[in-house]
Amino acid sequence: MVWLPMAGLAAPLKHAGEPVKLTLAKISAHTLEVRLQRVGEEAFVLPADATAPGLSREVLWQGADLDTPLRLSFGEYRCELSAEPLKLEIFDSGGASVQSLQWQADGKTFAFQANAPVFGLGGGGPGFDRRGELYPMKDGWGGYKRESHGIRVAAPYLVSPQGWSLFFNHLPGQLGEFDLRRPEAEYRPAAEQAALPFDLFVSVAKEPAALVEERSVVEGRPPLPPKWALGFMQSHRTLAGPDEVMGVAKTFREHRLPCDALIYLGTGYCPAGWNRGHGSLDFNPAVFDRPGEMLRKLHDLKFKVVLHANEASPTLKGETLASDGPDSIGEYWVKHLPAFSLGADAWWPDDGDPLSSSARLARHRMYDLGPRRERPDERPWALHRTGVSGVQKFGGWMWSGDPSSTWDALRAHVAVGLNHSLSLTPFWGSDTGGFFPTREYTAELFLRWFQFSCFTPSFRSHGRTWHLHLPWGWNTGDRGLLESDDPSKGVPALEDTLNPGVEPICRKYLELRYRLLSYNYALAREASVSGLPMMRPLWMHAPGDAEALKTADQFFWGDALLVAPVLKQGVTERAVYLPAGEWFDFWTGNPVSGGKTVKRSTDLATLPLYVPAGSILPLDPVRQFTAEKSKEPLVIRIYPGRDGEFTLYQDDGQSLAYRKGANRLTRISWNEMDRKVRLEPKNPSGFDPAWPREIRFESPEGKLLKSVPWSGKALEIEMPR
Repeated sequence: MVWLPMAGLAAPLKHAGEPVKLTLAKISAHTLEVRLQRVGEEAFVLPADATAPGLSREVLWQGADLDTPLRLSFGEYRCELSAEPLKLEIFDSGGASVQSLQWQADGKTFAFQANAPVFGLGGGGPGFDRRGELYPMKDGWGGYKRESHGIRVAAPYLVSPQGWSLFFNHLPGQLGEFDLRRPEAEYRPAAEQAALPFDLFVSVAKEPAALVEERSVVEGRPPLPPKWALGFMQSHRTLAGPDEVMGVAKTFREHRLPCDALIYLGTGYCPAGWNRGHGSLDFNPAVFDRPGEMLRKLHDLKFKVVLHANEASPTLKGETLASDGPDSIGEYWVKHLPAFSLGADAWWPDDGDPLSSSARLARHRMYDLGPRRERPDERPWALHRTGVSGVQKFGGWMWSGDPSSTWDALRAHVAVGLNHSLSLTPFWGSDTGGFFPTREYTAELFLRWFQFSCFTPSFRSHGRTWHLHLPWGWNTGDRGLLESDDPSKGVPALEDTLNPGVEPICRKYLELRYRLLSYNYALAREASVSGLPMMRPLWMHAPGDAEALKTADQFFWGDALLVAPVLKQGVTERAVYLPAGEWFDFWTGNPVSGGKTVKRSTDLATLPLYVPAGSILPLDPVRQFTAEKSKEPLVIRIYPGRDGEFTLYQDDGQSLAYRKGANRLTRISWNEMDRKVRLEPKNPSGFDPAWPREIRFESPEGKLLKSVPWSGKALEIEMPR
């Protein structure tokens, strides 16, 4: 709806000293697109399109001059546009200003309001709340404090719990900078960057989840990953030969340590990896002497095999695999085919710093299109070190890249993961234990990082002195190859590698990860449908809570688990902030009142976990790999105190048939007053997951309430009081 401008002399619209045409387009009831282009330029072309394919736009107004003011609405929000200065203000349904956007008189600077906490801007970089700093949109391995914060992957997206987000879709080469040092924040393009065209998406919503979902509307929704990607992954570096490859795999199974994937680094970053050297996609005969046979044996042990790849062309390009030429994704993908045809399951695309924004998009696109062409009914998976806004729609996961093994790095990674998940991809992880060993690398640091990684989307152990990244590696008396110029500075003493207490604690969290498989898979499905990250800052589920807003060392895993990692050495007690309401200690089931900070004892095996009242938490039987069949019941743990619900999602875990309806959604609800649990199928489907055939209902402390057979049909059960 448009209100006609007030009568008066039309003022030409100008930006960067040039006459411009401005377009305001409605993307959804929550999102408005603002486009500026030179007068006379009909085509609106950006160097790399980070937006969703086929993004629907409803033009609300377009013009090159304006009588002030112009007022129009989208959804329940409205905006007001003025020409001198060029300014756009957004108002909520009650008339309160949500955000004020202004193009400054210098012709390039763009100002917006940041007078409350602001999050996003990609992975790495300083701060949880991003205010108070200057953020160059330059990234790479040598960015801000790589030792503690990992590599910087800049993303021009900001979100505020005040109810707004901004996505700048006009940053060729990731240039320019965001200055958040004052309440009137600014974006300034680099001197060599053209000010036009200018493309901005403004989203507004009262509910945090609705606001965060708008990013996936604009940039594209991430596809559902294969279920095995939610299992544990063990990375390898220098390998002594084929016997070690098979020996590690067999040890996982013999020790009953759940694991789904084995990842192999390439030769070059280590003396003896899976391939012949940097850029090679050929097996190293000193390690994989019979690659086809070895991959079959690993598959027989129910492992997926993930291979490292690097040195993609900095000018990689192509929209489809039909593209050809030395820098095309079609030609580059062909080089992967020999290893893929022998049975490689997925890829680990490393590096990528020299790649342009469009080349990064092309690489992510290739690792989606290529595997699907060869295996058309199998979900692909890849783990990237670099990316750019928009890559989430191609399904690539990302990790923080090469932090050092320090307590500072572990502490920093909570905020790093939360900001990355809000603004780049919802599927993130880190090198468990840290990549570069230091004097601080001890069994304690490894275990605390292992516990944290249990609650990140990518649960993967990787780093130099890689034997000490194995769950049993701390009780062998063997540190493996020392990959350091000065080993005395970066590895534990040999006597510290005879610690029998590490493996049982690793097993505890591996088994917990697999017990949470149904819960985690539902979170992954929610991320693919709505863009909601699996890791979430406290303010997403406690809006208006000032303490939750500034809490940077805890997070929600979905909405039913509050995770408080232990981030300091030698502590036996952890302060945990619990937002208002009633809570339960996950480990003991003891009730705890929120709205305050509580103290939780933390021995080396304990990561504080709390569950809000009204939660319904499914717990699977322990499996050794995600696809392992089980006849054990599904446990549904009910946390009373208020009504609640959870949607159980089931499909075959690996194919694309779920897109055609081969899945099952079951709403599980708890009514506090009548103490009844209801299971209600939400979608008519012929899909039968064949498990579970029995459901066990438990109290918060794990006490059996009832056990019932289940055929997948609607069911109502009253729980004892």
